[in-house]
Amino acid sequence: MTHNPPPTGSIVPGTDTNVAEYGYKQEMKRGTGRFASFAVAFAFVSIATGIFTTYGAVLNSSGPAGIWTWPIVTVGQLMVALIFGSLAARIPVTGYSYQWMSRLANPVLGWIMGWISFTFLAIVVVAVDYTIASTVLPVLLGYEGTPANAWVITSIVLALQALLVAFSTRWTERVNNFAVSAELIGMILLVVLLIVVGAVAKELNVGNLFSTGSLPAQDYFSVGSLLHVGPWMMGTLLGAFTIVGFESAANLAEETKDPARVVPRAMWQAVLASGILGFFFLLAITMLAGDPATLAGSGTPVADVINRVLGPVVGTALLVMVVIAIFACGMVILMTGVRLVWAMSRDDRFPGHAVWRKVSPRFGTPTAATGLMFVLGELILGLFAFQTDALFSLFGAATLLPAVIYASTVLLYILKRKSLPPSKGFTLGKFEVPVIILAAVWLIFMLSIFRDASFINSWLYVAIMVAIGAVYLVFLLIRRGGPSGLAMPDLHSIDAELDADAKHSERAQGK
Repeated sequence: MTHNPPPTGSIVPGTDTNVAEYGYKQEMKRGTGRFASFAVAFAFVSIATGIFTTYGAVLNSSGPAGIWTWPIVTVGQLMVALIFGSLAARIPVTGYSYQWMSRLANPVLGWIMGWISFTFLAIVVVAVDYTIASTVLPVLLGYEGTPANAWVITSIVLALQALLVAFSTRWTERVNNFAVSAELIGMILLVVLLIVVGAVAKELNVGNLFSTGSLPAQDYFSVGSLLHVGPWMMGTLLGAFTIVGFESAANLAEETKDPARVVPRAMWQAVLASGILGFFFLLAITMLAGDPATLAGSGTPVADVINRVLGPVVGTALLVMVVIAIFACGMVILMTGVRLVWAMSRDDRFPGHAVWRKVSPRFGTPTAATGLMFVLGELILGLFAFQTDALFSLFGAATLLPAVIYASTVLLYILKRKSLPPSKGFTLGKFEVPVIILAAVWLIFMLSIFRDASFINSWLYVAIMVAIGAVYLVFLLIRRGGPSGLAMPDLHSIDAELDADAKHSERAQGK
């Protein structure tokens, strides 16, 4: 990869990137630095959250050997992150895939991409926060989890996250930076302790790494049938559920210093760090799993292994770290959703846009959009809190939707790569073709997994949300007089707006 200097005229003193080039005014402060940008991407991925919540499911569907799908997912998602970085360096504005699709393809497709991204973020923030209440806190505090107390606790967690996001981006980033630092240090220490203590106690069982557990070895590596996926392929969902959300760094582009350079680096570094650290953790846990078939029956298999090997004190410390990591993950997801709603509303493309596009002059954040995401999260939670089967089927869409977003964005890059605007800080250079090929092969493979019948309810949710979006899109097209009415703002738009502001100011001063 190569780094290109920004073209002349793209830098405005005090802003790093001139958003006027894209038809916008600089409305939020640029205070996000390199580590904070990386932390946003890493927190959304959150290997502690993903592995803790899905490792048991992989033991049941794929056996311990399913962890060997993790390196495949890491390489595939790294290729996707590099392509996203190349686009983020060319159009470094809030809205990521929505902006890229709107400006490089057409506004209608861009709106569809924005709506799909919004539906993903609205679900996944509830899915992540619900994990604290349903899986972690009952073990940590020693009480019986029920749908009722899970509902109450998740509601409180959502409220705390919304308060941080609404009233202070600076404090949101501080909390997130602390959480990410704790997760990085904690996971590294855990891996080292597990391997050292396990080796001294002679509990490491390398054979577990190649065991299929309670699943038959015959046809283990098959691709399955039309509506069913083979056991080993299902293991891919461990990484596919976990290593997503790195693009959240691109959704804070207008708040990031030198975003064309910082954001691409933050995304691929978050994927690489998560992939490497997560895989070593999986190796350690699996070698210390004891009897994998027995462990698969536990609701908290990772905590069980750590409690047994390192004792209850370290096990409790792990659970505390997981709670912190999950809280930060949900907070970053909420912030990402808020920025997307704000970006679409700024273009008058979101229902109720006149309200959600406002940035609080006191807090410098889209407080109204934050309120919307909070209310939607509480609504989704309230509708399904006592229907746990339906709720977890809904959460399955949190794995399906990113695959759709990634595949669409990579296809956009493939089709438009010869006519892309100049990069302001990051390009794929001579690695472009290999990266594209690997990303395309990976995404086709990943999408093929979702043909499994277990995802039928997830596809149903997606269909319902797309149908709702289609109704609003038709209304929008009629109101705007066709697709041309959805044209994206450009430099002329901001010039006209600035002229209008200047005239208003002159009138207010009596000139």
